[in-house]
Amino acid sequence: MPKGKLLINTINAFSYNNARKDALFAEALTKGDVLIPDGISIVKACRWLKAKSQPVERIAGWDLFEYEMQQLHAIATASARKRVMFMGSSEHVLELIRKKAAEQYPLLDVITYSPPYKAEFSDDDNRAIISAINQAQPDLLWIGMTAPKQEKWAYSHWAELNIHCHVGTIGAVFDFFAGTYQRAPLWWQQHGLEWLYRLLKEPRRMWRRYILGNAEFLMYVMKEKRSIA
Repeated sequence: MPKGKLLINTINAFSYNNARKDALFAEALTKGDVLIPDGISIVKACRWLKAKSQPVERIAGWDLFEYEMQQLHAIATASARKRVMFMGSSEHVLELIRKKAAEQYPLLDVITYSPPYKAEFSDDDNRAIISAINQAQPDLLWIGMTAPKQEKWAYSHWAELNIHCHVGTIGAVFDFFAGTYQRAPLWWQQHGLEWLYRLLKEPRRMWRRYILGNAEFLMYVMKEKRSIA
């Protein structure tokens, strides 16, 4: 990926479904700089529909996170440290992130910002977040407020962010890195079944997202297929 200010989003069946009903979310995804297929369903749908974009494999938000963090750490030195900023989540999660990052990426200075926990930010909230990011001048910025809030926020305030780095909207990765939520074991990930693992672990919370949501996604794909047949 090119250097400089770059907005990187991910898409899976859940976010695709939401984007079909949320014009701003759809615009944020399609007009960002990079859109990564974080879902085997997206990869297979692109192949079946013979889409212009033909992703070879799923790239999870976690994979993006590890790659970017390792790349930044590789060019940092003791005398020329690099800054990574985490904007989102709770102070508890951010504290765990700071501790783990200090161990795994000792040449990176970690800056965090926990925004107010509310459905919509006020103008004052937005100004405070933007100010914190611009003052930090990070070499890498992660935004984690769950989809679609994080993508819409980054897109809507992109012009106000006076930074020159990659920006990734990665939601649950904050919890994965902090250790407050565990990813599926490797076998489930490799076979495109991470969604099923999450459903089996938390059926009451995830059944609507994965059972109804996957059916809804399939309906959209079938409709698209008929329209291009």
